[in-house]
Amino acid sequence: MQSPKARMLPQQNGEPFTYCMKLAPSCKLQAMSRSKSSKRWLQEHHQDSYVLKAREQGYRSRAVYKLAEIQQKDRIIKPAQLVLDLGAAPGGWSEYAEQIVGDQGRVIALDLLSIEPIAGVEFIQGDFTEQQTLDQLLILIDDRRLDLVLSDMAPNLSGMGSVDQPRSIYLAELAFDLTRQFLTTDGVFVVKLFQGEGFEDFISLLRQSFKAVRFRKPDASRARSSEIYAVCSGLK
Repeated sequence: MQSPKARMLPQQNGEPFTYCMKLAPSCKLQAMSRSKSSKRWLQEHHQDSYVLKAREQGYRSRAVYKLAEIQQKDRIIKPAQLVLDLGAAPGGWSEYAEQIVGDQGRVIALDLLSIEPIAGVEFIQGDFTEQQTLDQLLILIDDRRLDLVLSDMAPNLSGMGSVDQPRSIYLAELAFDLTRQFLTTDGVFVVKLFQGEGFEDFISLLRQSFKAVRFRKPDASRARSSEIYAVCSGLK
């Protein structure tokens, strides 16, 4: 793993907060449960070894170590590549990829949220399912095919699996649809998935579309998380 460039990290001070318009007993219990869960998550987060490591090394988030482990195993990022990072905020993956593609490569970060500027990374703020955002992407890539599409996208979690899981699969499907349009035949697609309803059907779709589909559960993924990354290569 290459040594990152030193920089100040953005601070996250807000604590997740939920409320109910009518505080029925069941609602109070749910709010209390979520509040305790949020506090526990924050405590674990600040003590997390990857969070501390990211701060020490100047990265924007702990998620960079997930990509670093995938890179170590699969060598998906190479010099001179054209890389698209979907759901890029806060920018850790783009930052890491830019260090590897070098001056002859390009990294395009895309997200609904704004991102603090990253040297060498081009940023589009918008929804890539909307034509205006897609047009901006087309201008940047200038008829060139993408070598690598990264998608670490996840929905805003409600805590309800019946809601969150379909949303996560939907985001993966959107990333796949874009990838299929713009990826080179020997390119790579890396997408975050959550195991649950719709997971097997989506995996079948990936296997129908790519020659090789591998799965990675990086050490930096939280143990209790059902997230897993599909590394897909050889677009059929």
